[in-house]
Amino acid sequence: KKTSKRMAEVKKTAEADQTGLLDGATKKVKEQAFYMKRSMDQSDLKQALHFAKEMLKELRSQELTPRNYYELYMKVLEELRYLEEFFLGLTRNGTMCSELYEQVQSCGMVLPRLYLLVTVGGVYIKSRQAPAKDILKDLVEMTKGVQHPMRGLFLRNYLSHVARELLPDVGSDYSEGGGGTVHDSLEFILTNFSETNRLWVRMQSQGANKDKKKREKERQDLRILVGTNLVRLSQLEGVDVEIYKESVLPRVLEQVANCKDAISQAYLMDCITHVFPDDFHLATLESFLQTCTQLKEKVNVRSILENMMDRLSGYGEEKPTTSSTSSIIPEDIDAFKLFNDCIKTL
Repeated sequence: KKTSKRMAEVKKTAEADQTGLLDGATKKVKEQAFYMKRSMDQSDLKQALHFAKEMLKELRSQELTPRNYYELYMKVLEELRYLEEFFLGLTRNGTMCSELYEQVQSCGMVLPRLYLLVTVGGVYIKSRQAPAKDILKDLVEMTKGVQHPMRGLFLRNYLSHVARELLPDVGSDYSEGGGGTVHDSLEFILTNFSETNRLWVRMQSQGANKDKKKREKERQDLRILVGTNLVRLSQLEGVDVEIYKESVLPRVLEQVANCKDAISQAYLMDCITHVFPDDFHLATLESFLQTCTQLKEKVNVRSILENMMDRLSGYGEEKPTTSSTSSIIPEDIDAFKLFNDCIKTL
């Protein structure tokens, strides 16, 4: 009883400490954002960037839990929208984006500099003063400058957030005039996905062994930051079955198999099942099931297989055939045999 009481007291103290840390960081963000906006009202770019940098410094915190860091991150994102509008106004009034792009790179601290760079990068693409594919490639490479797992995860999520409506794709304005193709967008998203997953897996090795369960829970809280990249892939209009089969799924499954992490493997296989269309799954069922045989022992492969079976059986119910004797699954795909072979291997 004494031990339980002591643990409860420690937990309560830790929560109070976290609340204090978050409140303090939030106060600083609001304060620096106020001065940043005042500088923007005075059209003082140099001072606006200075206060933006001071605001972004709060995201360098190593003391906040992932949940509280997320709260702080969302507050910073709200303020960065004002900065983006300021940059857009400057470009409409004749400022070249290349000048802004160079100016923010003079910021001395890596994390604030990269947040500013991504913000300007989004404006650069919108201005069409440079091909979208070039800016996206530059940003996804530069963000490798942050290797701290949690801070890197959130930075890459911001990159994905800024780029989500700026990706070259079929019917996209950002494909015009040499802006890029869906293949450039695929490379951008897949690179960001691979780096994001790598950072997420690295979180497991941070800290003492006694905190293993705590880190696992924290990682589960952040899994959506990794899965968002797969959602972005599924939203690209230019990705058809053939491109998915040849260029998308092999890269994703390679990351799944090579990360050698049970939490990541289970989550990513579940994401693949749910975010991509059923006809994509039918065309790639063999390679998906082959990867299932390579997963870590702790992964619940049975659950993954059941989810895929449910998904494909649901597809048959949603798209009934005109003939009662014909099957919705193409004749050249023996789904039952593929599932059966996979289960035998396991």
